[in-house]
Amino acid sequence: MPAPSPSAPPHLPVARQPIWTTSGRLHGHEYLYRSPTGLPAGVDRWSAHLQDGATTAVLTALFHDGPPPGDALAFVNVTRSFLVRDLPLPPSAGRLVIEVVESVEAGPDVLDGLLRLRAAGYRIALDDFVASRDQLAMLRYADYVKIDCRDLETGGDELVRVARAFGARLVAERVSSSARRARCTELGFGLLQGDALGRAVTLTL
Repeated sequence: MPAPSPSAPPHLPVARQPIWTTSGRLHGHEYLYRSPTGLPAGVDRWSAHLQDGATTAVLTALFHDGPPPGDALAFVNVTRSFLVRDLPLPPSAGRLVIEVVESVEAGPDVLDGLLRLRAAGYRIALDDFVASRDQLAMLRYADYVKIDCRDLETGGDELVRVARAFGARLVAERVSSSARRARCTELGFGLLQGDALGRAVTLTL
């Protein structure tokens, strides 16, 4: 599949999935790339260049006229290129949460970029946290750490303990049942995302 064009018109299909507090308050949405037909595209299996294009397409759709309406935060998967200034981020630091995808390596330029972006007011999230070496190096810069419920089956309490070492808010992803919701709440997750709380809905922005 060809890379989405950075200059493509903003009216593109983007999926939105809510992120809730454990008390039932809407905290934000994750916005996800969709194909021109509105279907999931398996972006995490694409090359870095194609992933850059997908992130650009989502950011363009969301922020072409300023931030989305309302005051909920916008979580967007972001590649290395946006952290090191090879590609631009929208000037919406107050609303945009930069969700660092798990393939990003924690080189000095990336760590410098995270420090600079936090100083500029952007929030940082680490996606699919499994306590890899690179993720551990980035952990001190994270406002949010997102953990897939499936990884809790192997990482358990220790993975959660490591994730909160620097005070980040924990987000449970793929909460697909009431049992998983209860387990994540028991483990101290403050935020929940998954089909049990609201499926990803495709929009045309």
